[in-house]
Amino acid sequence: MNAEEIIAKLREKGFKVTPQRLAICELVLSSKDHPTAEQLHQKLKAKHPTVSLATVYQTLHLLTEIGLLQELGFSERISRYDPNTSPHINVLCEKCGRIWDYQAENIGEFWSHVIKDLGIQSIGQRLDIYTYCDDCVKPTRPETRTS
Repeated sequence: MNAEEIIAKLREKGFKVTPQRLAICELVLSSKDHPTAEQLHQKLKAKHPTVSLATVYQTLHLLTEIGLLQELGFSERISRYDPNTSPHINVLCEKCGRIWDYQAENIGEFWSHVIKDLGIQSIGQRLDIYTYCDDCVKPTRPETRTS
């Protein structure tokens, strides 16, 4: 989503577009790594030193409210933010916390069948798979002793 589309969507929903809010939107909506609010805040401070963490949180909640972002809360972990709101699978490493998206070819069709079978209207979706990423399952080298 480019800046003009973000501005149009915010104005359409009645929200003001400030330079800080736009910078937050551009950063999070272009992210692929499911950042935390704190991570976004740290990245933004270089170009926008006066942006507060509260402004980051408020903007993230606003984007979630208008459907441009999905907040991923995990037990005993801080919330992460996903700009991919279409049906997909979040794959989460239980050891390091890394999250990546898996876009299965038939996930949309699968999701449509689930909704139809349940006889409900979906207002959102979230499918998570927990695993260990390649970096976390690599065996560590045993220490070698020199005598």
